[in-house]
Amino acid sequence: MSLKKRIEEDIKNAMKAQDKDRLRALRAIKSLILLAETAEGRSGELTPEEEIRLLVKAAKQRKDSADIYGQQGRTDLQAVELGELAVIEEYLPKKLSQDELKARLQEIIQRVGAASAKDMGKVMGVATKELEGQADGKQIAAMVKELLS
Repeated sequence: MSLKKRIEEDIKNAMKAQDKDRLRALRAIKSLILLAETAEGRSGELTPEEEIRLLVKAAKQRKDSADIYGQQGRTDLQAVELGELAVIEEYLPKKLSQDELKARLQEIIQRVGAASAKDMGKVMGVATKELEGQADGKQIAAMVKELLS
């Protein structure tokens, strides 16, 4: 089932349950999907990779907003952002643990034939594509740097 269809089903369920916070987050996700599908040069449905990229971006925006609201002492707005973040994360792939990430990166390093820090770009290109949504880019970069040095 595509992300769009899952979101639509969950919107119906949230409406029946009268869960306003969840409903707001789901409608925001649906809006992002519709905007991406109708963007100039697009034709129809998003690929699963594009859906994940869209959700990762939305989650990062919510996290950044929540951090800013927390710094400004706006706990009411911070709670709204964190609630939406929790709903978005339900649709993202499971995050990798440090050990799982290390194992996957070692496999990628062997596959691309990287030997030193000079090859970090090759590894990062493959790793960020394959691990999108499963690990943060900063986390991937730090681990690759550690493994190649």
